[in-house]
Amino acid sequence: MRHDRAAGSQGGLARRRLLAACSSGLLMGGGAGPVPGTVMGTVMGTGSEAAGVVLVVPTAPAGTTDFAARLLAPLLARRLGQPVTVENHAGANGAAGTAAVAAARPDGLTLLVQYSGYHVAIPAMLPAIGYDPLRDFVPVGLLLDSPQVLFAHPSVPVANAAELADYARERPGELRFASSGPGSIQHLGMELWKLRARVDVRHMPYRGTGQATQDLLTGRVQLFMTTPPPLMPYVADGSLQALAITSAERHPSLPAVPTLAESGLPGFVLLAWFAVFAPAATPAPVLARLQAAVAAAVLDPDFRRRAEGQGAVVHVLSPAAMTARVTRELAEWREVVQAAGIRGE
Repeated sequence: MRHDRAAGSQGGLARRRLLAACSSGLLMGGGAGPVPGTVMGTVMGTGSEAAGVVLVVPTAPAGTTDFAARLLAPLLARRLGQPVTVENHAGANGAAGTAAVAAARPDGLTLLVQYSGYHVAIPAMLPAIGYDPLRDFVPVGLLLDSPQVLFAHPSVPVANAAELADYARERPGELRFASSGPGSIQHLGMELWKLRARVDVRHMPYRGTGQATQDLLTGRVQLFMTTPPPLMPYVADGSLQALAITSAERHPSLPAVPTLAESGLPGFVLLAWFAVFAPAATPAPVLARLQAAVAAAVLDPDFRRRAEGQGAVVHVLSPAAMTARVTRELAEWREVVQAAGIRGE
């Protein structure tokens, strides 16, 4: 996989942040400490707003990462007292936006709203991806845990995941499953299902959830294991089937969707997560304020209602626990990659 576009995109992001700060007269003071009364220590000009925080989403608009960022932005702005905007920075299977934030100025104004596939799954498959999730980032806060739902096009004549496994075994290599790209949780989650269910279905990678969803709706691909928010409206109108969910228990907002454990695969639990990260060198006082603000936003009743209404699970995870989770899941996905014989490009 090529990542030469990532370097150029890093420069573009840096230039946009610099121009935004200059236009507001709000550059960080070279030798001065934080100004009392400001959130990030930015210098506030008379009659102007504090410098804005940018939430970089390393995907195109649509999908759960974008959903999480746009859900967070107004609540975070309220708590920081600063504008918070969302910037989609797609490319290189998530690496462009992720690497750009890793290289951004660590001033608390450029943050990454990250998907676990880009943070632990793809790096497990591609160690030289261009960023190190443990070295280059520090966690700000967990936003969502989202079980995956195994969706199917209605042309597949099955009612649940157990029937799907039987159907697929009788037709090795005939069914195709979508993912938002090689190494995504959508990809590796299905590879894990293939190993556990002993089936052969073909991988069709796309450049994002939006394109994958469109081909699933037309039947060009028949299966897609992904986070539920973007696809649940299509289940409601009958365009897709939701066969199973990868949580330990059924989700309250999806009571009719059985777990994979109920469908013949005991112990199969897979949660994607969406979290906020800052560049690793972000000063501790700035980081502490960001962490407190994100935690408060996640506990907001409106955030919880809207997130859980889309099949997500909301809870606060400490930065130390988030770091431990990243470390553990990197190791777990490396095992899956090895067992499935997946080779990075």
